[in-house]
Amino acid sequence: MMDSRSHTLYTGVTGDLHRRVFQHKWKEHEGFTAKYNCDRLVWFEGHQDIARAIAREKELKGWRRAKKVALIESINPVWTDLSRDWYDYEPADYRRALDR
Repeated sequence: MMDSRSHTLYTGVTGDLHRRVFQHKWKEHEGFTAKYNCDRLVWFEGHQDIARAIAREKELKGWRRAKKVALIESINPVWTDLSRDWYDYEPADYRRALDR
């Protein structure tokens, strides 16, 4: 789940978490996360099977906000950006970073 400073939550699924978070942070795609500035990774889980990942995404999207907050705070009580140390690129270098 991605979070904005106003605590707008975004839930999504991807086959490459590092790449997708980078795209959200650098607003690679227009859409919900860019519009609401959801640029902090506050919770994630891994799945071996994409069908299970999609089913879990749908389940989470059906949850009320309070339940999502409880899930986040069970592993990340202060809502730290879990991806804060993943990247050492400047925004101008993001295209090259995505090609790595």
